[in-house]
Amino acid sequence: MLRLFGRRAPQTGRALEQTRRTWFSRLGGIFQRGLDESVWEELEETLLAADVGVATTEAVLRRLRERVRAQGISDPELALEALKEELIAVLDVGGPRGQLWGREGPWPRPAVILVVGVNGSGKTTSIGKLAHAFRAQGLKVLLGAADTFRAAAIDQLRQWAERAGAEVVAHQQGADPGAVAFDAVAAAEARGVDVVIIDTAGRLHTKSNLMEELRKVRRVVQRRIPSAPHEVLLVLDATTGQNALQQARYFSEAVGVTGVVLAKLDGSAKGGVVFPIAHELGLPVLFVGTGEGPDDLAPFDPREFVEALLAT
Repeated sequence: MLRLFGRRAPQTGRALEQTRRTWFSRLGGIFQRGLDESVWEELEETLLAADVGVATTEAVLRRLRERVRAQGISDPELALEALKEELIAVLDVGGPRGQLWGREGPWPRPAVILVVGVNGSGKTTSIGKLAHAFRAQGLKVLLGAADTFRAAAIDQLRQWAERAGAEVVAHQQGADPGAVAFDAVAAAEARGVDVVIIDTAGRLHTKSNLMEELRKVRRVVQRRIPSAPHEVLLVLDATTGQNALQQARYFSEAVGVTGVVLAKLDGSAKGGVVFPIAHELGLPVLFVGTGEGPDDLAPFDPREFVEALLAT
């Protein structure tokens, strides 16, 4: 159960095409002109335009300058390779935050994954893709429809469950989300389910009452299984750029996010936002959405991501 996907670097590369074509493809050409002050200024402008963020851009360029000076780098290709290494280092935030991915040994059974995010982020679709991936490994999966506010949310989750061959626990629209989450975990225990994934209502991260409700869902799950949820995944829409960073900050403070799913990467020129998320918040990006199909969710690997981003 520790390996969710195979390696899919080409898929990630295709999804990054807009981000690469719009911004990052310029970086190699910038270095071709040498390493004078105007080049550093253009590097800064390009990284900021790609949503890498002010603090992260400053940190990357400071370390890159130090490396160039210490190693006496003047060759454009070597300078570009040095930039790649600095960007990879930003994304490598160390060990796992949750209890599932990256851990040695068997997972808890059932493994409980709480999925959060704002409206329209691609949350329910990402849940469906996760369920599909788990089912492809022969695991028994149950989805908890704790998004009881949006009219089509329960139906959408049922459709994904049917496609994946997963079970669903749902109440009527308007029901208490905490009750749905509790019943989903209880059903998973009773039915011998391997993984239970709980959908939650998309909510504005600035609405304190809605965030408190999300905390309640987490507490209710813990009443049934004290160690759960074993992962809290935040789904972010790659097309929102720097807004995604603010969302990650609020959700992380509210419910202890353990990892990020970057959705809609294939439709965005703003994939650079993964860098400030990792640098400023220390949150690992675990998966990226690379398309609309059930298989279009790829594991995130910092080196593969940067190599695809800066590919010529």
